[in-house]
Amino acid sequence: MPVSVPGRRRNGAVAQTVVASSRSLLASELKVLFQRRRTWAMLLALAAIPVLIAVAVRLSSTVQPGRGPAFLDRITQNGLFVAFTAMLVSVPLFLPLTIGVVAGDTIAGEASLGTLRYLLVAPAGRVRLLLVKYAGALAFCVAAPVTVALAGTAIGALLFPIGPVTLLSGDVVQPPEAAVRLALIAGYLSVSLAGLSAIGLFLSTLTVVPVGAMAATVVVSVVSQVLDQLPQLEWLHPWLFSHYWLGFGDILRQPMLWDSFADNALLQAGYVAVFGALAYGRFVTKDVLS
Repeated sequence: MPVSVPGRRRNGAVAQTVVASSRSLLASELKVLFQRRRTWAMLLALAAIPVLIAVAVRLSSTVQPGRGPAFLDRITQNGLFVAFTAMLVSVPLFLPLTIGVVAGDTIAGEASLGTLRYLLVAPAGRVRLLLVKYAGALAFCVAAPVTVALAGTAIGALLFPIGPVTLLSGDVVQPPEAAVRLALIAGYLSVSLAGLSAIGLFLSTLTVVPVGAMAATVVVSVVSQVLDQLPQLEWLHPWLFSHYWLGFGDILRQPMLWDSFADNALLQAGYVAVFGALAYGRFVTKDVLS
């Protein structure tokens, strides 16, 4: 028997209500996240990294090739390399540190404040709240590397000349194309941090102490990078979520190589799926009244 038109209208109205509610919940989450002083303090700290690099190079008499981070000796000839150097420097510690703070606070922060039980009142629901919290963490994953890239470009243009960029392959590209590649590197790093965010989300469901979840997320990041440096564990390296974090060098070649980008995205998707499922399994059975 075909479904009546009024029934279809009711189902459509319910679906529209759910979508509108989800959008409202996501907008509220993003507003709270990016209005926090802590969030802006972390973004300003990330922005300070390229500023410190640029000022240090500007005040130094000479930068010897081969010493310090990659691209450091090229900054005096082209200010765009401030952004490239800053993003390279930020990857091992500073970006994971800020992501750990945001992801570790997603659920545990609400639980510690006693607001989690109110957020779970219908029609929010646990699954929808978990997805919204992770979406907020992903938004910060995008904002963090973009902040480093923009700050690096701005301070580089202010203190040094801007000109054609010599890529790792030896080819030369004009500043507009170099800016596109810089944006792609920021996107690469955003994808790279997605897996760590999922781990932080899961750890955040295990405790009501947000500092513990934050610290655990950062420790996991450090451990993964240490394991990735041990040749005895070479078989494990392709499975570590941090293995491809520095693979964005392929974007600085002509033509651009997308193998690392694809491998990184696939690996991060696996971590998101696994730890997202673990977070779901933990959160849907979590006693928020305890």
